Amino acid sequence: MSEKRSTRDEGATRTSEVIDTVRDNTLRIADEVVKLQPQFAQSVSNLQLDSIKTVRSMIQTAFANQKQIASTLNLPQVPQVSEQIVKQSTETTNDIIRSIGIFSQLNVNALNAARENVNIYNRTLDAVAEFNNNIVNAWASYWSSQQQQFFRA
Repeated sequence: MSEKRSTRDEGATRTSEVIDTVRDNTLRIADEVVKLQPQFAQSVSNLQLDSIKTVRSMIQTAFANQKQIASTLNLPQVPQVSEQIVKQSTETTNDIIRSIGIFSQLNVNALNAARENVNIYNRTLDAVAEFNNNIVNAWASYWSSQQQQFFRA
């Protein structure tokens, strides 16, 4: 009987070692992602800034060309139309800027909510792990008591 128990204990030890090794390797992968995340975030940020610079340059060039064409062709402009265009352009710009602010705040709120959901999920995983541990311990205790009764008989 002790030989069977010894083999079973060795098997459980090997299973435990395998689980520990796989867990450790999985954690190493997660740690590697954590190390690379700041570099990745910086690369995305740099790309965004370069794209914005390019758009600004494109806008500057396009309007400089339009201004040059208008002055070369010496097109007459009605003052009331010019004032209306300036007024509408300014109003539209202000509306877009407000929209960008609202959109930005919505995104920040959504990201904060997602982060909170990840934290809730993490706490849920902890609770489920504790629950599963309690079930395993209860079954192990029950199984052990059943085996003891079997061997006494």
